[in-house]
Amino acid sequence: MSLAPRAVLVHRTTEYEELLARHGTHGQAAFFLSARGRSVDAVRERHERTHRAMAEVAAAVPLTWRQTRVERADLDRFLFGPEDVVVVVGQDGLVANAAKYLTGQPVIGIDADPGRNPGVLVRHRADRARRLLPYAAGAGATVDELTMVEAVTDDAQRLLALNEIYVGPRGHQTARYTLDLDATELPPEAQASSGVLVGTGTGATGWLRSLWEQRSSALALPAPADARLAWFVREAWPSPTTGTSRVEGLLDPGQGLRLAVESDRLVVFGDGVESDALELTWGQTVRLTIAGPRLRLVM
Repeated sequence: MSLAPRAVLVHRTTEYEELLARHGTHGQAAFFLSARGRSVDAVRERHERTHRAMAEVAAAVPLTWRQTRVERADLDRFLFGPEDVVVVVGQDGLVANAAKYLTGQPVIGIDADPGRNPGVLVRHRADRARRLLPYAAGAGATVDELTMVEAVTDDAQRLLALNEIYVGPRGHQTARYTLDLDATELPPEAQASSGVLVGTGTGATGWLRSLWEQRSSALALPAPADARLAWFVREAWPSPTTGTSRVEGLLDPGQGLRLAVESDRLVVFGDGVESDALELTWGQTVRLTIAGPRLRLVM
């Protein structure tokens, strides 16, 4: 007998909750913010909007379903099941935080604070959850299958990301490595830079785009569902032993970007979450390529 669907509500601690945890009371939090020219009222209003959205989504879960909640900090310890419908209530970035822990479950993005988020990934309002939940669990649900990026090290460590993966020094100073492109006849190139960024079409609306615009690149950035990745080397430094001839490009299916580490320690992290990083030491290699899993975002 198959299990009933389970609604997994993904959320994050609000700024107001973080203030209360740090300062103890509403009054102390208000004093802290007022001394810096900010009002606690606006922060509390956003907190209340988020909780109202959470309550509305929870109430919309069908009575025959199971439901649970998981906070962003606990995602790496939470076990998602194949029957789950994942409902992310919050910001676009929270969808990216959850994506790397999923294996094909449908995701509904709920904008908890309309007007403050771009809504690229949190596309729906809370009042649509009652219709969207059974729709997402059905066989005919329309989803956007968004490309993800994957990093695999030579000792089989693996990291997934929806937007981008960064490889470089933890302090963003100078990384030394050899860069090699799969499926090309180009020789490897020793480089010194502040790191390498490899990202998807979803990531092309964020960090990747800032690099693309900064260097006035003519590269055609991929769309979110495109099976391609874009990559950029940040601040490559020319020297007698390091080159700058390959600082950007696209990766098609089957292609990979390989880095052989020539520094004491580099980190690999995805979607800006540096606390969940892989560490590489001298002589190790990492290969970045299109991931097999895709994020199935309900339209």
